[in-house]
Amino acid sequence: MAPASTTEVRGAALDRYDVAILHELQADARLSNAELAARIGLSAAPTWRRVKWLEEQGYITGYRAEIDRRRIGLGVLAFVRVDAERNNAEATRALEETIRALPEVMACHYISGAGTFELHVVATDLDAFSRWTMSTLFKLPNVKDLHTSFSLGEVKAGSALPLEHLGRGG
Repeated sequence: MAPASTTEVRGAALDRYDVAILHELQADARLSNAELAARIGLSAAPTWRRVKWLEEQGYITGYRAEIDRRRIGLGVLAFVRVDAERNNAEATRALEETIRALPEVMACHYISGAGTFELHVVATDLDAFSRWTMSTLFKLPNVKDLHTSFSLGEVKAGSALPLEHLGRGG
């Protein structure tokens, strides 16, 4: 008889070990499997299986280095609200695809209230942002209006998600 898969054993719910793995990997994704196992209180083999299951189920979507944008010369962070014409779904999809392809756009969200999208855009300086705006932003398809605000200072940054709502019991 074949051993039960991790999914069959735990179902779709996350237990305290899964939550602990997510917590530890958000803090340091470079942990070795042995280090991770020691931190969460399991042996290496079940820890490795749990990490693989979390990846397969889409809880962990990737690993990457966090880079200080200012250290690499990207001193400007702008928030651009894009108001798109909403009467044409095909044109809005074309705008989405165009935005996805822009390397200067770090994030893009549909938003409620005024506007359609909120873009987080980086540039080396205000002159570079102005040139990019003229050559790229003003030429986006299906755009009705643009409003830009600039970050004057970062109060908090990071990509670690809160996990308290998942609990630690299990």
